[in-house]
Amino acid sequence: MTNRIAIFGQSFYPETEKYLAQLLDVLKANAVEVIFEKDYFNLLKKEESVENLQDYTTFETLDETVDLFFTIGGDGTILSAVKFVKKLKIPIIGINTGRLGFLATIHKDEIKKSIEDILNGHYKVSERSLLEVKLDGEDFSLDEFSYALNDVAISRKETTSMITIETWLDEEFLNSYWSDGIIISTPTGSTGYSLSCGGPIVTPQTKSFIITPIAPHNLNARPLVIPDDLEIKLKISGREDQYLISLDSRLASLDKNTIVRVKKADFNIKLIWLQNDSFITTLRKKLLWGQDKRN
Repeated sequence: MTNRIAIFGQSFYPETEKYLAQLLDVLKANAVEVIFEKDYFNLLKKEESVENLQDYTTFETLDETVDLFFTIGGDGTILSAVKFVKKLKIPIIGINTGRLGFLATIHKDEIKKSIEDILNGHYKVSERSLLEVKLDGEDFSLDEFSYALNDVAISRKETTSMITIETWLDEEFLNSYWSDGIIISTPTGSTGYSLSCGGPIVTPQTKSFIITPIAPHNLNARPLVIPDDLEIKLKISGREDQYLISLDSRLASLDKNTIVRVKKADFNIKLIWLQNDSFITTLRKKLLWGQDKRN
């Protein structure tokens, strides 16, 4: 039984107001308690976009009393939501008011029926693995959350020169990538940045990670799929003193020659899918597989 729901968004656009209103109407009709993420609540309050906003409470951190976590936006909003859920195992549902949407799968024109189905328990849960990042000899934290659901990316900073990325798998040397950077992706992230750099699409239940170089100069360097129980060690060098690391688009600067270790996190994130949805169905819809637009 769903009694308490949290709602999170990163931005507000006037054209999305009606979709949020529909969500709140359905939740109110089903006597579900709603709490808003504090910054999103303040944004809505500033825009004066939600009626009776004073009737709702806010949160800065979540606890076990929350049954479901709704996001309003696109896939990026779900990625940002992960830092609130952490190890609490609260299922995340995304209402897609963005564009492509591989993770935020509830269509904005089907909110009422979709939410009622979810409140009645008619949904599936997809368990997704995460990446954990550690630095040798240093503490490292982005928003006190050094994990990524999609990918960890290393890239050059403030330079047009390539960087060299020495890479080991469980301390066995793999390769030195001379490139603009490198992406370590989960199966969830295989349809994101990695895909745009030529990486393969990997189904979510596959126990693997993907190593994808970004614009490699050594042209024989190709994306590599590895088991997810291996630790990946990276050492980056180049002409500049610093380079960039991103965890699901959260950025930080690191000094060159820093040793970065990436491995599978010890917990998963739960994403909700409607009963008639699946990863394969989403691929067909989003990538227009099986459709010939020439006619």
